[in-house]
Amino acid sequence: MANERWGTDLRLLRDLRQQNDRHPGRDLFVRERLATGLVDLETVTAVANLQQALLLRFLTQQGELEGLGHPTYGSRLYLLIGEPNTPANRNRAKLYVLEALAAEPRVAEVLSVTVETNRADRGRLDIDVHLRPVFSDTVLNLVFPFFIEAGLAGGGLLP
Repeated sequence: MANERWGTDLRLLRDLRQQNDRHPGRDLFVRERLATGLVDLETVTAVANLQQALLLRFLTQQGELEGLGHPTYGSRLYLLIGEPNTPANRNRAKLYVLEALAAEPRVAEVLSVTVETNRADRGRLDIDVHLRPVFSDTVLNLVFPFFIEAGLAGGGLLP
């Protein structure tokens, strides 16, 4: 029942557990039906749909969809691109993630958000979110990279 309430959407992101595969110009994915050989647009449902919705919210600059009637959709993570990787900016990243999660109606409770510098790439923040979705007692863990410093993977969520 929870799966039905979370809905179905088109797959826009390849890796939903650790988003690092969003390439501009290649947003839709397809799958071939084995029985007929016909090609359909790939979809995501249930938990995968929620994961994708959250990642898309983090990827979207807050205010970017104002013209479509969604002025508060998105996050303010983009404000950190080009900033130094400091404790203050890691705390700002955590705040921006918490703000975005508070605006998502499918999130019942945020259990934790941690933001740490990646050991292999100082310009990369690893953001780890634990939350309880609506209509579920199962905790969802979502980990995604965010590239903060300019010149290091171009900033943002793209590697």
